[in-house]
Amino acid sequence: MDSPTKTYNPRIWRPEKSWVEERLVASEIPLALEYNCISHAVMMVSPIDIKDFTLGFSLTEGIIDSLDDVMDLNVAPADKGFIASLEITPDCFNRLDQFKRTLAGRTGCGLCGVDRLDHAIRPLNPIKSNLNVKADVIFASMKMLSDQQVQNKKTGALHAAAFVSGKGEILTVREDIGRHNALDKLIGHMMREQINPAEGFALITSRCSFEMVHKCATFGIPVLAAVSATTDLALKLAEESGLSLIAFTRREGMNIYCDPKKRIL
Repeated sequence: MDSPTKTYNPRIWRPEKSWVEERLVASEIPLALEYNCISHAVMMVSPIDIKDFTLGFSLTEGIIDSLDDVMDLNVAPADKGFIASLEITPDCFNRLDQFKRTLAGRTGCGLCGVDRLDHAIRPLNPIKSNLNVKADVIFASMKMLSDQQVQNKKTGALHAAAFVSGKGEILTVREDIGRHNALDKLIGHMMREQINPAEGFALITSRCSFEMVHKCATFGIPVLAAVSATTDLALKLAEESGLSLIAFTRREGMNIYCDPKKRIL
């Protein structure tokens, strides 16, 4: 696996002086995803925890429904990047193949666009969770997260996604150059380790657009706290799925925008 960082020697300029200094820069690679030997997509990712990303992406994109749908998974180096090859169940592959055939068969951009939108914003099942968590626990956990962002400390370029127990213990953290990728890696890791999403909450060091809510709701995470802003569509999806959404989780406090099940005490 490639290193998550590379060493460079930039010239550091300041108004009063300049000098050459060794700095670490975040690595970024193309990852090709193949399902049952058929190419599906190429994603740009940080070259760490690739199996976690592949599983999380497959779930949150609606390609699989659970880990049981993956019969084999291999990650291998390729020219300029890596290839993740998954063997999935016939039912899941037929669903994926049918969707791709539907898109390929359309000649009008309007119809094609509708199909793509329907796939992008898929219907969400209500989140099943009995979680109640204190607001100060969520607030404190975000302050602790920076200490566990190992790669970001080196480069300043990676987002993080974390899963935290209801008592405030950070159980796992995943990092990536992409905020969506970091969350997919977190979800994939939780799938592999059988960590119950209903028993805790997620933190993300980024803004919270609808995709982030959709990924959490698809997996069944009941509370999501972001360090930056959210959007109206994210809030709409959160309300519909029963997800509690918090934004601007920073030093001075946080904004609880959506708490339809009254989970935050």
